[in-house]
Amino acid sequence: MKTIKDMKPGDETVVIKVHGTGPIRKRVLDMGITKGAKVIAVKRAPLGDPIEVKVRDYELSLRNKEAEIVEIE
Repeated sequence: MKTIKDMKPGDETVVIKVHGTGPIRKRVLDMGITKGAKVIAVKRAPLGDPIEVKVRDYELSLRNKEAEIVEIE
């Protein structure tokens, strides 16, 4: 399963499914990362966490714990 955590800056993809349960899943869904949403990886922090992505015309940062529950194409 490929996730947002595996993306490199400049990659574009579409969300297939958001896994997980509880507050982390709810937080990811509340940020607009839902099935069918287009995601573009913008940049990654020097130590690899967090990753900055563009979703629905806004940019947000995801920690690896959040990025690894989002399955992508």
